[in-house]
Amino acid sequence: MSLPQGTLLAFDFGEKRVGVAVGETATRLAHPLETIATESNDVRFEAIARLVAEWRPVGFVVGQPRHPDGGEHEVARLAGRFGRRLEGRFGLPVAYVDETLTSSEAESQLRAAGNRRSGKGDVDTLAATLILQGYLDAPAA
Repeated sequence: MSLPQGTLLAFDFGEKRVGVAVGETATRLAHPLETIATESNDVRFEAIARLVAEWRPVGFVVGQPRHPDGGEHEVARLAGRFGRRLEGRFGLPVAYVDETLTSSEAESQLRAAGNRRSGKGDVDTLAATLILQGYLDAPAA
C-alpha cells in the first residue's frame, strides 16, 4: 500500500515496548522519535495521540515480523491488530512492511556506533526508524 505524501509515523510494535519514528515522503528520511514503554493500550494510545497532534501525519507504517520460512509470526498478528486500532482511532491509512531482522540490525548499528549502554528502548526506536526508512526507500512509496 502506498500512503499519501507528507509526514509519516512508523512503529516497531512489541508487547512491552513500541518504538516510534517519524519521516517525510518529500525528503525520504526517517528519524527516531521515542519508545513507548508500557503494556497498557490506553497509555500507548494516549502517547500516540500526543505524537499525532504534534506531527500531524498523513499515515502510519507498522512493521510486521515474519519467520525465516516466511510464515506468520505471532507478533505479526498483534501488530496487525495494533495497526487496525491506529487506523480506527485516528482515521489515517496504515501500511504494513516486513520488519524481519530490523531489531537485530538496530542492535548491530548501535554496537558499531560504540553505544554499549543502549537500552531496549534505543533498539526499538532505531528499529522503527529502519522500518520507516525501508518503506521510504521502496519504489512505490
